[in-house]
Amino acid sequence: MLSVGDTLPSFSLTAVKGGPAGLKLDQAFTEISDTSDSGKWKLIFFWPKDFTFVCPTEIVAFGKLANDFADRDTVVYGVSTDSEFVHLNWRIHHEDLKTLTIPMLADIKRELSTALGVLDKKEGVALRATFLVDPDGIIRYASVNDLSVGRNPQEVLRVLDALQSDELCPCNWQKGEETLKAA
Repeated sequence: MLSVGDTLPSFSLTAVKGGPAGLKLDQAFTEISDTSDSGKWKLIFFWPKDFTFVCPTEIVAFGKLANDFADRDTVVYGVSTDSEFVHLNWRIHHEDLKTLTIPMLADIKRELSTALGVLDKKEGVALRATFLVDPDGIIRYASVNDLSVGRNPQEVLRVLDALQSDELCPCNWQKGEETLKAA
């Protein structure tokens, strides 16, 4: 698995747009690549499969924090190995996903999940992986959960705050609190 200090691999994936346009077939799709949103931080999170149980809870939670991430000059990309058509169908038919503001990227060839090393060897789907990538394309945070365990998007936001502070941040540090000073 790629980790902190590694460069985000090149990719270009079809995505279902976030927001109302993502629900209309003639406006639903766009291409997103590693060079999209150049100069911004990127939060890239993977989930195993659409139309499952844990996945929508995470996607919705990340979506609800999209404005908080945007306030920190960070774009949010959600990714699975399902196709853009499956993503669109899920958005249309899942009440909580209809208002999703973040794009859902389709890694159907498993190129990005393989390049990042987050493809589950047994199931052939992406693990619950989370990456924070700085504006220079360097991975600054990497985390992977078991397929059965959801993440805490608030913690990812806290880590982003700490990374963007460029300071030494103690355990459980929150934005606005004192940082550590090297002696």
